[in-house]
Amino acid sequence: MGMAQEFSSKKILFDLIGTITLTNIDANAITQPKVSLDSGPRAHTPDEEERLHVWLFWRLAAMSFSSILPDEAAFADFRSQCLSIDNWHSKYNNHGMQVWVQIPGDKGNHVGPKVHKLKCKIAIKDVSAAVMYDVLHDGQYRKKWDPNVLESFDIARVSACADIGYYAWCCPKPIKNRDLVTLRSWRVTDDEYVIINFSVKHPKYPPRRDLVRAISILTGYYIKPTGPNSCTFTYLSHADPKGSLPKWLVNKASQVLAPRVLKSVHKAGQEYPAWKRQNSPAQKPWLYPEQNTLPLMDPAELSIQRGDSLENVDESSKTEEC
Repeated sequence: MGMAQEFSSKKILFDLIGTITLTNIDANAITQPKVSLDSGPRAHTPDEEERLHVWLFWRLAAMSFSSILPDEAAFADFRSQCLSIDNWHSKYNNHGMQVWVQIPGDKGNHVGPKVHKLKCKIAIKDVSAAVMYDVLHDGQYRKKWDPNVLESFDIARVSACADIGYYAWCCPKPIKNRDLVTLRSWRVTDDEYVIINFSVKHPKYPPRRDLVRAISILTGYYIKPTGPNSCTFTYLSHADPKGSLPKWLVNKASQVLAPRVLKSVHKAGQEYPAWKRQNSPAQKPWLYPEQNTLPLMDPAELSIQRGDSLENVDESSKTEEC
């Protein structure tokens, strides 16, 4: 069955019979719908919002055959999602923290699993944006503040501002432990910090037999300074833990856990400067690419990880390690 998406300058037909064929599609030829990505007084309709996100998904898919690295349009779309409240449903608003969800449309043409998109925002009054950005990048520090980490390491760099990483985490019983392989990319300007990631296939890191391979469709952080030692910190995630967990349970649990995660990250930011002074204070390869000693990997060796190939994982065979 074919699915056609009409864009502003042309129609592109994607053949969904079997494997999607994108080999001859130029990512730049997939033109953006005529809907502004900038926040403004006019709210986007649900249809416009969905068209934008479908456009971004297929643009990323086409990029996997040319350059899998996100381009400026991908960062602009992510930033727009972080700043906009159009079509987001508020679930929590207390003590300077807000949580929203966005529910996939029921028109039968949404892309990906039926998991909600989650957005969390916290006003941080005692930690700078730069410090919070460092916390997110510093893999050694994460092992100190993240109680759920099972295994975490960087695999390779694909550019001066993008790398491939592996992360496995413990889940509360009876839920099985999960892992991810993601491509992470970042942008820094004078007034904002942006990190985005999505799941990729790495030839040397296939799904493990003892863990359930989760999927990040699009996850990231948007950090905006509000003063020399304050910022707004936004976390946006469209992810699927896969396995046999019911989607309604995933959606409910994420809303409950999100505020706890943000509180943990905030506390990590408060404690990071003192920790960093004692742990290679000048070593920050995410700011200084010349410090990066990771092996350089050709992006052509990577492809976007599709969730459908992991949908029917039998969790009963997985072993507990936590």
